Amino acid sequence: MPAYLVAQIDVHDPAEFEEYRTHVAPVVKAYGGRYVVRTDRSVLLEGAEPRTRLVILEFPSMDAAQRFYGSADYAPLLQRRQASATSDIMLAEGYAPG
Repeated sequence: MPAYLVAQIDVHDPAEFEEYRTHVAPVVKAYGGRYVVRTDRSVLLEGAEPRTRLVILEFPSMDAAQRFYGSADYAPLLQRRQASATSDIMLAEGYAPG
């Protein structure tokens, strides 16, 4: 069953965050992930004001998503993102009808 990494991000160091963005996509792909949403354009319909950037990644499974997030490959990029932005990150299991 697919799993989704959902990230809401406020960037406060655009140059450093751009370095993160440049290097993270190949790591996402190496762990079976793909970008579903990658935008700074969204519309709030209900609830608290979200952060300015929304990213949703799809992975083949929760295990694959957790392997990505906890990997040695992602660790230096994670530090770079945390240094350049404030983020709310969560994993959610996908829905399989039936």
